[in-house]
Amino acid sequence: MNRFLHLISGLLLLSVSMMYAQTTGKIAGFVFDERTSEPLPGANIYLDGTSLGAASGLDGSFYIINVSPGKYNVVVEMVGYEKKIIKDVRVSVNRTTNLKITLKEAILEGEVIVVEADKMSIKKDQTSAVRTVSADQMEALPVENLNAVVGLQAGVVRGHFRGGRSNEVSYMIDGLQVNDAFGGEGRRVDVETESVQDVEIITGTFNAEYGRAMSGVVNAIIKDGTDDFHFSYTNYLANYVTNHDDIFIGLKESEITRNQDYKLQLSGPILKRKLHYFTNLRYQDNKNHLNGIRRFRVNDFSDFTSTNPEEWYSEHTGDNAYVPMNSSKTLSLLGKISYKMTDQIKLSLLYTGNRDEWKSYDHAFKYNPDGQASHHRQSDMFALLLNQAFSNSAFYELKLSSLDSYYGFYLFKDPTDSGYVYDAFLANINETGFYTGGQMKDHTENWQKETNIKFDFTWQATSHHSLKTGFLYTLYDLKNKWTPVRPDTTMSEEELGLFYYDETGHRVYYNYKPIVYPSNSVYSDIYHVKPIAFSAYIQDKMEYEDMVINAGIRFDYFDPNTTYPSNWRNPANQLNFYLKDEDGNLILDENGNPLLNPERMSTYPKADIKTQISPRLGLAYQLGKKAVLHFSYGHFFQMPPMYALYQNNSHQIPPSDYSTTLGNPQLKAQKTVQYEVGLWQEVVENMGLEVNLFYRDIYDLLSTKIVSTYNQIEYGLYTNKDYGNARGIELKFDFYRGPLQIFVNYTLQYTRGNADNPEQTFTRAGASMDPIPTLIPMSWDQRHTFNATVGYHKGNVGATLTGYYNSGTPYTWTPIVLNPVSRVNLFPNNDYMPSSYSVDFFSYYKFKLFKSIQAQIELSIYNLFDRLNPVWVYGSTGQPYTAVIQESDLSNHRSDFNDYEDRIKNPSAYSAPRMVKLGIGFTF
Repeated sequence: MNRFLHLISGLLLLSVSMMYAQTTGKIAGFVFDERTSEPLPGANIYLDGTSLGAASGLDGSFYIINVSPGKYNVVVEMVGYEKKIIKDVRVSVNRTTNLKITLKEAILEGEVIVVEADKMSIKKDQTSAVRTVSADQMEALPVENLNAVVGLQAGVVRGHFRGGRSNEVSYMIDGLQVNDAFGGEGRRVDVETESVQDVEIITGTFNAEYGRAMSGVVNAIIKDGTDDFHFSYTNYLANYVTNHDDIFIGLKESEITRNQDYKLQLSGPILKRKLHYFTNLRYQDNKNHLNGIRRFRVNDFSDFTSTNPEEWYSEHTGDNAYVPMNSSKTLSLLGKISYKMTDQIKLSLLYTGNRDEWKSYDHAFKYNPDGQASHHRQSDMFALLLNQAFSNSAFYELKLSSLDSYYGFYLFKDPTDSGYVYDAFLANINETGFYTGGQMKDHTENWQKETNIKFDFTWQATSHHSLKTGFLYTLYDLKNKWTPVRPDTTMSEEELGLFYYDETGHRVYYNYKPIVYPSNSVYSDIYHVKPIAFSAYIQDKMEYEDMVINAGIRFDYFDPNTTYPSNWRNPANQLNFYLKDEDGNLILDENGNPLLNPERMSTYPKADIKTQISPRLGLAYQLGKKAVLHFSYGHFFQMPPMYALYQNNSHQIPPSDYSTTLGNPQLKAQKTVQYEVGLWQEVVENMGLEVNLFYRDIYDLLSTKIVSTYNQIEYGLYTNKDYGNARGIELKFDFYRGPLQIFVNYTLQYTRGNADNPEQTFTRAGASMDPIPTLIPMSWDQRHTFNATVGYHKGNVGATLTGYYNSGTPYTWTPIVLNPVSRVNLFPNNDYMPSSYSVDFFSYYKFKLFKSIQAQIELSIYNLFDRLNPVWVYGSTGQPYTAVIQESDLSNHRSDFNDYEDRIKNPSAYSAPRMVKLGIGFTF
């Protein structure tokens, strides 16, 4: 620990150098005489309505740093010259907006020239593939959340950035990471698009200020309140209008309230020009598109095991009502108070929270939907943000944040709840293909607390050098509790099986009582850990007339803060081995007790601290006046998800092979080395084309190796030995012309690796299958991805169409036993699913109700053409909803309420059908 404190002290001293704030941008450029093209020193440049400004230097250059994202009017004044106003200059997070301003000598005193800013500015400082989507752009898209905005970008395929696993992306809010530390998938806190001023999406290499990610970064910048009071409320109702009601059962076109969505936003001043607030609330109650039928209740008992139908017994007391099986209820609340203490100091307090409950469709519970468990999430994030400018060329940001989140998957929160029924009701899955009673008994809860201290400092040392440095300290407090609901196994099966019939005619097993097993049981996984993470970096952004260079280096530190077994062949010392002499006799201690053999017993040393050094380099070179060539290279490290370090923390090994996997605190960081080269060209005015080529090597990926205990029980242990690579090309096309906007992107990508997921090697070994000796396509290896958006927005009317085309992703074709090919050891992901396409539509019409109140009607149609797009397919056919049915399958099916085809007609194999969503809102 002392070494760590000394390390922090040293890095804090280093941090006096400076860093970029990650939540602001910069305006820079030159001022020239329009007639002579000579530079004009001493011109005043300022942002209208703010205290930000600068004066041009001897060479006419200027810069304004620490500018919040948004649109500004840039005012330029100089004695003897006409005043000039450049309207709607857009500033994006972490970017430099470059202006070349010409002033004309004044003929008439007081004359003002107003010009529009170029919508297609030269991206001369873009050294990698970055896309910034502004608030007004998101408002015009047919999207429901930030995930949909991210999914529209080139290089993003079903949540995977440039071929990486889905947990290799860093999600941030105002520069603070909010990833799910346990599973690594997605984020613990969600914000709505209506709360976001800018979202920065980096799919390529990224600068040294970003870390703890290998594939990409998503950074959402939250809006501030303004001096203008703003209130808006919108109520949305939605339903599915589809011709495929034979697949999506129970949908009624008259049920206009099937999905409900309510949005409320309030912002304005508390003290004008000083203290402002911004709040956003969204509540959704969605039944969604997948229904089950309540034929059975959880305590119905049925028995179809006999081959004689006359001996079948079935209780089915359900009301046969349609029950939503992928429903969701979500509440999102965000509040931000911003206080401008002085022209140099700004203080903000941010809160964002979520309360969510949702279900994931399980076809086996189609006729017993009440037995399906739900997911639960509760998260609260508080952040205190301090921004202080020392001068026009230096400022810092200090961020203190706390993230407290909870996730649960269960039917009842209390695992000993009397609502749980005996396991005997969960039956007949083999005979009918469905559960005719019973419940999901998995019970998972985890709690995640994060405390973050983040310091960022930027110094514009000269007009050419922006030096940056910063550090981030994170203290985790993680609790996990997996306790499947089980009966008291101290009783015999005969005792547990005793029952009587209650007044409703249902069986009651009077000896059944759900219990929770202790943390040292193979039937639980309970632990509490407090790992520590620290990172720091330094970077120089060198901006010249024709070239921009980003060079930096990053340091990461991670302390698992736990112990590990020194002997993985006997990790919990469940086996005792004693020392013997050369004659085979036990060696005794002074008290006559046999001595344990230390070579075969585990001790528990502290896990090693992991550190990494990551160099980053990016270069952009301007070709002529309308083109930029860029190149970037970097090393990117990310620790595996926390579950892989701490899972099965008691180290207990069950008595059967391949029945558990242990976490490994000795895991090291996963590593990506990425190269990228790209060209951006303004083809004609307001029309841009960008081409990016990339290649990625991915080392030390999370994997699982097989360990054999001394009594020959084989189990899995997480380790770093998987490898993958990805390569591809991205094409982006942007066009603006008055009210017309067109965005098109295409991604060609190849992704290979030796394992599709960390458990694949372990799973194959458990199924007596050989290891994979070569690189195979990953399950997200989507060859072609094409997105196109066309929008027309003028005045109070607007409409947008977005189309998606996705070529198929891999699946494992598995021939039936009668096929001779079935005897060949086929590799996974050996074929591709059918391609898919869909079109989404969004439109609005605004009109005034009263003097200060404006109404808006919105219409969104998702999957406009009601396409049946496959999500997954059966291995025997490569098609959804269709499998090869053999005579033996039909003969083994025993049921009095369905046929065999009912098993394979799973509606979740298709994406959602056409949904029509209508919104009516008011704004003032």
